[in-house]
Amino acid sequence: MLNPKEALDIVLATVETLETEATPLEQALGLVLAEDIISRDDIPPFDNSAMDGYAVRWEDVAEAAADHPVTLDVIDDIKAGDTPLKEIMPGAAARIMTGAQMPVGADTVVRVEDTTTDDGGAREAFETDESDGSSFKPVTITVKVKSKGNVRRAGEDVATGEKVIDAGRELKPAEIGLLASLGFPEVQTVRRARIAIVTTGDELLEVGQPLEPGKIRNSNAYSLAAQITEAGAIPIRLGIASDTKEAARKLFTEALDQADIVLTTGGVSVGKYDVVKDVLDEMGAEQKFWKIAQKPGHPLGFWVLNGRYVFGLPGNPVATMVCFEEYVRPAIRKMMGRTYLFRPEVQAILTSDIRKRPGRLHYIRVRVQKKNGDYYAESTGPQGSGILKSMVLADGLALIPPEIESVKAGERVRTRLISQPEDH
Repeated sequence: MLNPKEALDIVLATVETLETEATPLEQALGLVLAEDIISRDDIPPFDNSAMDGYAVRWEDVAEAAADHPVTLDVIDDIKAGDTPLKEIMPGAAARIMTGAQMPVGADTVVRVEDTTTDDGGAREAFETDESDGSSFKPVTITVKVKSKGNVRRAGEDVATGEKVIDAGRELKPAEIGLLASLGFPEVQTVRRARIAIVTTGDELLEVGQPLEPGKIRNSNAYSLAAQITEAGAIPIRLGIASDTKEAARKLFTEALDQADIVLTTGGVSVGKYDVVKDVLDEMGAEQKFWKIAQKPGHPLGFWVLNGRYVFGLPGNPVATMVCFEEYVRPAIRKMMGRTYLFRPEVQAILTSDIRKRPGRLHYIRVRVQKKNGDYYAESTGPQGSGILKSMVLADGLALIPPEIESVKAGERVRTRLISQPEDH
């Protein structure tokens, strides 16, 4: 029986990175870029105003001060999107809006708040002067103006030919925005993994069905689908197989046709009706391991079949989620080309005693808080494999080593922060 590290090493040594594909930009969030991005343009593409104000020649306003006002004739009105047609000659200015292209001759923008007009209402005049130039009021500057101030220069963000994003980077909102500004409607990425979910058990009902004696609702399919989506992959729910080899084989065949990874829940233990392992053996799957020295999740299995990866997850809801978190999520991240595979870990101080039987690594569901520079881990309550509420309350897993029988309150334990992203 493997220990968890040995099992995880086998999983990560077995799974391979998926192929790349052209991905529309609006679908690329969270995917890993498979090409270096070289800018084809300057960003911004032209000098533009960073403020509402007046485009001027700095030489004309360099001496402006309260006791030395400078008055300029306003000759043009430039909105964002306009192409300026008039050159700013000595003694002239153009009213300009934020983001608008700078006119020829001007190199500085004076904020409208730093100007006055004949009637003193700089902002009012700025907003009401006729844009045809027939009634522009002269503008007066009475404050010191910074040379080339309030102007965004062409290429100051990105220059043509610059490598702006390296291959291998996970695309987040900022990268998506930059790619859009550079004119990339699609990019090459490692494609999303497709994950099929096969649940087994005569006791299972669909979520919308009323409970019956001896029956429970199929929560695992939904928690797994949510975990798959959170990991950035595509879940494929294939329904419930009864506890017969024929039913399991049918759903396995369907799953293998659609998915890169097949997840089964239930049917991997040693009971009379636990048929998953037998069916996979009969279908020619290569078993990498079965059973791990951990709790919850002891009867976890991992196979390779027809170039697909199959995880036989335990049927208990908590064990299902913990095994996904510890083995399937890192596998998905590797397959999708991500660099960081594991959640962050801290050494947390336990707030209560924990006792367990020796022999297996225990994953204790905990709430983690940081106080005065230390992390504290508080148990979420009863730790049974069927108590899904313990996962609802948890944002961490405290790892209690196999050889340890008890940990006292105040001792530090290795704790995985399952609510934090891998690159945190």
